[in-house]
This record gives sequence, C-alpha cells and structure tokens, in this order.
Amino acid sequence: MGVFRVFEEKRFLSARHAEEYLNYLYYVPKAVAPLPLVIYLHGAGSKGDSLQKMGLVGAIRELEMGRELPAILVAPQCHADHWFALFEVLSEFIEAMRGRPEIDRSRVYLTGCSMGGFAAWQMACLHPEWFAAVVPVCGGGQEWYAYRLNGMPVWAFHGLLDETVPVEETIKMARAARRNGADVRLTIDPDVHHEAWEKAYASDAMWEWLLAQKKNG
Repeated sequence: MGVFRVFEEKRFLSARHAEEYLNYLYYVPKAVAPLPLVIYLHGAGSKGDSLQKMGLVGAIRELEMGRELPAILVAPQCHADHWFALFEVLSEFIEAMRGRPEIDRSRVYLTGCSMGGFAAWQMACLHPEWFAAVVPVCGGGQEWYAYRLNGMPVWAFHGLLDETVPVEETIKMARAARRNGADVRLTIDPDVHHEAWEKAYASDAMWEWLLAQKKNG
C-alpha cells in the first residue's frame, strides 16, 4: 500500500528527449478551474525511481497532513544524481503542466527545498516569464543570473544553523535578486539547521502570500 492519501502517482513522458520521463505526484483540490499551479521540487533525500521515496516531506507532507490548498500541486521526482542532470526534461515538464487547460497561467508558482531550492532559483532565472512567484528553501544559485528576476516576488527561507547548505547561499541570492528589482522576502530562522522546509511549508502566511501573487500580462 502506498504512503500517499491525497496525491495521484503519474508519469510524464518527454516528447523531446527519447526515453526520458519524470514520475510525479499530482494533487487536485475540490475547486473549479481555472486553478493556480504549484510546482514543488524535492531535495536529494527523495530522489530515485519510486515515488514512495518522496515520503512525507515539505509541501507533500503539508497536504498529506490535511492542508487544503486551493491549487493544483505537482511534485516531479528526480531519478538522476541531481536536478541539473534533468533540467531540460524538467523544463519541458513545467511547460507542459502550465499549458494544461485547467491551469490559470497567471498564477503558476515554483518552490523547492535543498537540491530543489537550487533548482528553483535556477529555473526562475531561466524562465521568469513562467512564474508569478518563487519560494526557494535552503538552496542557492548564481548571483550573476539574478538580473532576470526583475519584478519577481520571492520569499526565500533558510536555517541559520544549516551545516549542509550554508545560509550565505540564500542570503547572497536574495541580495542579488533584490538589487536587480525582485520583490524579496527573506526568512532566516535562528534555531533551524538544514530542515528549513518544515517551518516554511507549515507557514500559513507563506501559502497565503504565495497564492495572492498574480503575473500581469
């Protein structure tokens, strides 16, 4: 028996890369379309080729524990060593998801933690036109690329005591994004180690803020 109660288990087949795919978890609320879309990118502990390894972590845990999210949430699984090895397929997946008829394309959101936090920063920089807001958790990125986040609402989270990904990784990206015109919120929790995702995704304020963002045009 699977561990998931509110998610369907699905597979995306790439049309651009032969034999490539992404398994993913799919959550649909009891609401009327068009619906917002949240893309959640997991950390290294959930990678593999079985969706059961995704477990009750981050945004997945929040929904499985009863949070009612008025949005579709998709959580692809990385079956390579890291997200960047599958970045073209991940881009194709996000493009396909946001193009579905039930999606409100003005309200597409991107979030990720740890390895997924790095991927969220990078994907937001690569395709800022796709997202109404981004929430990177205990990740980091390329400061020089932050100029592409001009106008982007960002709420970044990190634990001050993180020994896996230094807090400076988030601080430098948040500062660079702000310098380049992004609307940045930064939450550094002084008592948290690497598991910043626990408080970030349990925050009602974060979800309310995220779902209030809307992309003009």
